[in-house]
Amino acid sequence: MAVKVHEQPLKAAKVLGIPVSAMEIDQVLDLAKNRLKNYQWTFIVTADANCLMLALADPAFRGVLDEAAMVTADGSGVLWALRRQGIDQKGKVSGVEIAERLVAASADQGFRIFFLGSSPGVAEMAAEKMRLKYPGCQIVGSRHGFFPASDDLLVAEEIAATQPDILFVAMGMPRQEQFILKTRDVIKATLVMGVGGTLDVMSGKLHRAPRIWQKLHLEWLYRTLQNPKKLEKVKKLPAFFWRVLRDKP
Repeated sequence: MAVKVHEQPLKAAKVLGIPVSAMEIDQVLDLAKNRLKNYQWTFIVTADANCLMLALADPAFRGVLDEAAMVTADGSGVLWALRRQGIDQKGKVSGVEIAERLVAASADQGFRIFFLGSSPGVAEMAAEKMRLKYPGCQIVGSRHGFFPASDDLLVAEEIAATQPDILFVAMGMPRQEQFILKTRDVIKATLVMGVGGTLDVMSGKLHRAPRIWQKLHLEWLYRTLQNPKKLEKVKKLPAFFWRVLRDKP
């Protein structure tokens, strides 16, 4: 069946002029599953403060966000910006949680999933770990993300051969989102999402922050301690907070 184009979601707020879907994780998952069942093309972007600052600095990436059916609040800074507008979202909606819960749902609902990205061997290990954790889950393929943009369409053809309903791309922003939009008509997955370091977490290469860190909104610090390269993203936080404070709530 042909994939329908997406429709803009309800409950969209704006942070620095960028639409953000102010929805809880269960609402996002319910909407995603319904759209999968109805073959509605669904591009999800999980946005932290760094993502929104990148969009402000790069008009091309800002245009990418306009293509998304959902831009979820995936960071304490974005949640804080929403609270300034009177939107008390209970917790962030992260790529790793969306991805894992859709993997779990695929065992019963038959969604076919492909993992693309991270360094060689990681996507395969993530797939194996998920198959052990969720017996019967429908992960139909995996591939590393170390290839040049000139090979995007060749890789897309490989993925298309597995006929995925869901494609998770872990190649970092904005590369993963660029790949998704460039190859959408080749792969023809119904739900697509850039997932950053999710495959590293699923494979066991990295670990999510303990619950107490998450409750204190310090998962960003835990991830930075695991991967000091993320310090460059953290440096952008003061500019994000300053921009939000300058905006009228």
